[in-house]
Amino acid sequence: MTKKIVIAGSGFAGMWAAVSAARAVSLAGKEADIEVIVVSPMASLTIRPRLYEAVLENMNPDLAPLFEAVGVSHIAGLVQTIDADARLIEIGKNDGTQLHLPYDKFVLAAGSCLFQPPVPGLAEHTFNVDQLEGAHRLDIHLKSLANRPETAARNTVVVAGGGFTGIETVAEMPERLRKVLGHDADIRVVVVEQAPHIGPDLGPVPRPVIEQALAECGVEIITGAAVNIVSADSVTLSSGQRIQTHTVIWTAGARANPLAGQIPGERDRFGRVIGDAFLHATEVDDIFVTGDVVQAATDGLGNTTLMSCQHAQSLGRVAGHNAAAELVGLPLHPYSQPKYVTCLDIGPWGAVYTEGWDRQVHLTRDAGKALKQAINTTWIYPPPADRNAAFVVANPDFVIVP
Repeated sequence: MTKKIVIAGSGFAGMWAAVSAARAVSLAGKEADIEVIVVSPMASLTIRPRLYEAVLENMNPDLAPLFEAVGVSHIAGLVQTIDADARLIEIGKNDGTQLHLPYDKFVLAAGSCLFQPPVPGLAEHTFNVDQLEGAHRLDIHLKSLANRPETAARNTVVVAGGGFTGIETVAEMPERLRKVLGHDADIRVVVVEQAPHIGPDLGPVPRPVIEQALAECGVEIITGAAVNIVSADSVTLSSGQRIQTHTVIWTAGARANPLAGQIPGERDRFGRVIGDAFLHATEVDDIFVTGDVVQAATDGLGNTTLMSCQHAQSLGRVAGHNAAAELVGLPLHPYSQPKYVTCLDIGPWGAVYTEGWDRQVHLTRDAGKALKQAINTTWIYPPPADRNAAFVVANPDFVIVP
């Protein structure tokens, strides 16, 4: 009987898990004995790291040709329940039917979702760049501002959350607003961060560069305050300050997909399952966790994975390989990603590139921007739909950041 490796999700981790698993099956000559199946609404990869950008073309590349080339099947739907004891998942298919699918190995690569706390008005009156639909909705809204009477609220954008996504999003806003409202429009762009400093997770080393860059872009920074209330025409901060605006963009953090909560085991504060060195869910057999749903050690120094494309690509390769390796008798591969970098886009100013967990600045402005554009337009996209070429870059040893 054919054995099944089922992968939930076709994001960065899910896509690479599928190709890496297919590669391991091929290496063992077991294609006739093992089926690799991906479950996701569409056989496509949403390029989430780019959804802050103004131009949203080619942000959802089709994975069907790649999956066909490497021998991966796709089921259009969402995994709804995971029965670890029975090794069975329930899928809600796009056509409205339900499917109960047994597995021999299951890889949870369902990603993360935007954290939305119970802030009054948040659900009704904010925009986001978490998914492609939300990014399109924001773009339509921004373009519609030109049809409204000129007011302070029309001319003001507030970005709630001054982390990585918040900084990249807010840095684009002055230029996007001027294209809509005119170069001479009296615009105001504000980023609000509840921590004492902008980019709290990015640490102190790049902070002066980031602050200078945002100032040059025309962004106002408010720290030490949270968004408490959102209405159709304003936000009220925890400090009591009220800002008139029709445009509030929420970027304040992410949480692991709720499916992670169905897997037995310890979880971190983001809802991620704690994985072992091989990305097993440690308290249940035959399940691997990868991408944004796992916390795993990146090195022997105490650093752990972040919810990032950089880590997801390697995590996916390792989880997919190991899921297949356990079925075909290949050695398991421990996850390790000791080199950590960041490349933060700061709009027309450029970008800042850092290396190491202490984020030492190596490139800024145009040089940083050139690297960021290479990452965003080439490095993070799917490989060509060529079996041999895809397998070359799908091995679990592949170095994401040289």
